Amino acid sequence: MRQVVREFRQRAGTADFVAVVDDEGSHTARELLAEATRLKDAMCPHGGGGTVMLQADNSWRTVAGALAVGLSGGVLAVVNRHTTRGEFAAAFEDIRPDAVVAEPSALAEWNVAGLLPGRADDSVLDGWQTHRGTARPDAARWSGGVLIGLTSGSTGRPKGVVQSEQALTYAAESTVRINGLRPGDAVAAIVPLSSTAAYCFGVHLSLVLGGPLVLTAKWDRALAMRRMAENDVRWTMCVPTMALQMGAEAAGSGILSGVRAITVGGGPMDRGALARAEQSLGTKILRVFGMSECLGHTSPRPDEPEEIRLGRDGRPFPGTDLRALTPDGAAAGPEVTGRAQVRGPSLFLGYARAGRVEPPTLTEDGYFPTGDLLMPHEDGTVTIMGREKDIIIRGGRNIDITEIERAVAGYPRVSRACVAAVPDEVLGERVALLVVTEDGAGMDLSEVTGHLESLGLAKTKWPEFVYAVEELPQTKVGKLDRSAAGRLAQSLRAEV
Repeated sequence: MRQVVREFRQRAGTADFVAVVDDEGSHTARELLAEATRLKDAMCPHGGGGTVMLQADNSWRTVAGALAVGLSGGVLAVVNRHTTRGEFAAAFEDIRPDAVVAEPSALAEWNVAGLLPGRADDSVLDGWQTHRGTARPDAARWSGGVLIGLTSGSTGRPKGVVQSEQALTYAAESTVRINGLRPGDAVAAIVPLSSTAAYCFGVHLSLVLGGPLVLTAKWDRALAMRRMAENDVRWTMCVPTMALQMGAEAAGSGILSGVRAITVGGGPMDRGALARAEQSLGTKILRVFGMSECLGHTSPRPDEPEEIRLGRDGRPFPGTDLRALTPDGAAAGPEVTGRAQVRGPSLFLGYARAGRVEPPTLTEDGYFPTGDLLMPHEDGTVTIMGREKDIIIRGGRNIDITEIERAVAGYPRVSRACVAAVPDEVLGERVALLVVTEDGAGMDLSEVTGHLESLGLAKTKWPEFVYAVEELPQTKVGKLDRSAAGRLAQSLRAEV
């Protein structure tokens, strides 16, 4: 991150400006750079940047930590405070950092002293500590990578996704152009900065723009909207649940009319629900498709019609290639669903394994299989039809859960919904529906199936159990946690 930090420091040298607004107030660029310099000296007393695991909370400390790593020429690995001891140990083994920076309680909980023998310094980031090892740092072991973000794999073990500065800047600058942002514009980060995408489109994007990054430490929809309105935020990114919750809280006030667009991705989305949310908020919502391994690689524009913005998942960033392949390996034509593959400037370098980059498995022509099902359209836009593995096998029949969720989400009383499998001795699996209603009341199975029948959805795909819940399970970054949802559905079924 040397280049973006160098440019940030040059702007601050010309004229100071507010760089972060968080729960503690406003923080200027020069204040952050002073904190970053102290942290750099504590992490690298003998010079030479290393690999730093940073507790990336939604505060000025994450930005100061990023600046410190950039000033040292090192590599930043972001980690969530709620990471368990076991998860941290697994990530530590993959990343093998030279230093860990976090609040003292986190260092103790993660057993950092046992994993990384060395020295601790209490004089950083207003009460946090840096714990550095004794080995000689070698940032070159990441083959040009500057950021490592953790993402959960299918087994639950966190995977370290290694991204280059060129990839981060390409994704950020593409977002700037698509959304019509200008230098100095304020952007908000309301999802945890410990994810690769949130860091890229929060910290890195704000450094590119040279404007304020507006943060909230914990998800509070009323506070997030108020802070965005008060600080003239022009853009933010969130998951669908957050957008819908803000829409309900806004109650038609148009409180975010100054926001040019809200980019939404990372979970099931319904056009009707998103349309109601954006009307209530007074802004435009952009439904997108992306992943940690290839940052933010599709988006519509704010000036496009609702059918494109909310009914599809945008079009690839300029320079990014996205294709769908049919089972026989041919390119899927318009309105044909196939397996998604992507390549482009924001494609990751690989996964962190034993302190180095393990290159990704690509096709012969350089595409990365995303694991999604994709439908291309004639106009260059795409629609994500679900994950390849998001199926329930009922009596030998494959049932696409995304198709059911899309149909259920269009029902007016439904705020959010998730389909999960529950075990069955005869059929193997049966279909259960977890639903959050707009009015907080329950929902009968007959009400759901009546709606699905009116849509013409085949009866073999109808849910057999419906459970109204206060909220759907979420991951640490606010996405739908399908594993937890499955466990919840099974426990509710067992209670009957």
